[in-house]
Amino acid sequence: MSNAVESILQNYAGETPGVIGNMRRILNHGRLGGTGKLVILPVDQGFEHGPARTFAPNPAGYDPRYHPELAIESGCNAYAAPLGFIEAIAHEYAGKLPLILKVNNSDSLGGPESPCSALTSAVPDALRLGCAAIGYTIYPGSEHRNQMYQDLRDLIREARAVGLPTIVWSYARGKMPKEAETSVDVIAYAAQIACQLGAHIVKVKPPTEVVWQEAAKKYYEGIPHATLEERIRHVVQSCFADKRIVIFSGGASKGYDDVLNDIRSIAAGGGYGSIMGRNAFQREHGESLKLLDEVMSIYEEAAKKG
Repeated sequence: MSNAVESILQNYAGETPGVIGNMRRILNHGRLGGTGKLVILPVDQGFEHGPARTFAPNPAGYDPRYHPELAIESGCNAYAAPLGFIEAIAHEYAGKLPLILKVNNSDSLGGPESPCSALTSAVPDALRLGCAAIGYTIYPGSEHRNQMYQDLRDLIREARAVGLPTIVWSYARGKMPKEAETSVDVIAYAAQIACQLGAHIVKVKPPTEVVWQEAAKKYYEGIPHATLEERIRHVVQSCFADKRIVIFSGGASKGYDDVLNDIRSIAAGGGYGSIMGRNAFQREHGESLKLLDEVMSIYEEAAKKG
C-alpha cells in the first residue's frame, strides 16, 4: 500500500468500497503509481474538434489503438475517451490500463453561446467495457448548465452504485468573453462547483491572472494570484481545502518548453497532476514519449518533496 495514495483516499471516506477501489487502481497504476500524482491521456478531441484538426499533426492518431498504447508506453495512470474509441480497444486493454469512458460530448459545428454536451454513452457501457471510471463535462456559464448539473447528479449516483468514480471536466463557457473562461476566479468557481456536485476528480484549465467577476475583484486583492503557481494553489484550496483531487488540462497545442513550464508551476502549486491530450498525442511518437517522461519526472520530484 502507498501511504501517499491512502492519505488521499482518507478524504473520500464516505464513498463506496467500489469507488475507493477504482480510485486506488488509477492512483496506483503507471509510472506515477503510488506517488499521489497522476497523468491521464484524454483523447476526445476527434469528437470535439474534428478528425483533421485533431489527428493530422500526427496521423498515427487516427488509429484508436495508438492512444492506449501511448498511455502504456509512457506510463500514464489512465486513458480517457468517448464510446467509439473505448469500444474499439477495450477487448485488448481493459485490465491492462485503467479506462475512463467519457459519457458526454459535443461537437464544434454549432454556436458557442449556449453549449451543452450530449449524453453519448452511459454507466452500463462503462461496466461492459471494463472501465475504471466515467468522465463528464459541465459548462458553468452556459444557459443549459442546470440541466447538465442534474444529469451529472444522476450519473454520479448511478456510477457510485456500481463502484465507478466520476471525473468532471469543469469548463466555464457561454455568454462570457474568452478571457473570462480561464480567469482565476472563474476557474476556482468552476472547480468548486464540480466538487459540490460530487466529482471524485476535477479537471480544469490552468488559470490566468485575470479576475473577471466584478463582485469577486475585492476579494482577490487579498489572494495571491500573480504567478501560475499561486493560482494553482488557490484552485487546489477551492477544491475543499485540498480534499478533492484536482488535475489540470494541457490546453491548446503549445511549445515544448511552455508545456514543461506550466507543469512545473502546477506541481509547485500542489496540483495533483495533468490530463494531457493534444500536447502529447499530436507530437511525433518519440517526442510524445520524451515530453511525457519529463512531465512525469517533474511530478515525481514534487511527490518526493511532499
